[in-house]
Amino acid sequence: MTSITIVVGNKNYSSWSLRGWLALDATGAAYDEVVIPLSQPDTVARIAAHSPSGRVPLLRDGDLVVWDSLAIAEHLAESFPDAQLWPADRAARASARAVSAEMHAGFPALRASMPMNIRARLPGYGRTPASLRDIERMRALWSDCRARFGQGGPYLFGRFTAADAMYAPVVFRFRTYDVALDSVQRAYVEAMLAHPGMQKWARAAEAEPWRIEDDEYPDVRA
Repeated sequence: MTSITIVVGNKNYSSWSLRGWLALDATGAAYDEVVIPLSQPDTVARIAAHSPSGRVPLLRDGDLVVWDSLAIAEHLAESFPDAQLWPADRAARASARAVSAEMHAGFPALRASMPMNIRARLPGYGRTPASLRDIERMRALWSDCRARFGQGGPYLFGRFTAADAMYAPVVFRFRTYDVALDSVQRAYVEAMLAHPGMQKWARAAEAEPWRIEDDEYPDVRA
């Protein structure tokens, strides 16, 4: 048993869990994993046994408990500096933190209309005026990061960082709902889908037996 444990929800649906887990996996550290299926009769009780917030993900590092995905990324960046979860350059690092915080706090229409469902293919679903505005902002943000800081690798800031972990669920969403992208944005999505951690998570999602019906067939179509 390792000193680090991460508690996550269903890998097919739990976007916040993916963010924390992907940052942890990118460190190369050994860890244990607890998966708690969401939307089950015992879900609330099982999560409460681990998490003071009643939500996942949660990281336990020895006696320390961290229960927020962005805080998990910050803790891991401090604990495993060689993983370089934030860019080394000061300006790039500030921008990476800003876009991560924007993802953490924003894009409510995209979240509501296009829930993460890795197994599904739902082209045309989820388009509302508000979700389209979120999509447009996301596309502009990715293009700006790639143009200003993307030298040296295929990710938002060149090499893989916590910012990529924060946007990882959107990458899966854009594939599920077949969102139109330009060549720069498409290349980023393809690089993310090829990332070993993303592939590992997706394989586990495909193998899960659980279904959340509300996230299988969203109500809103174009």
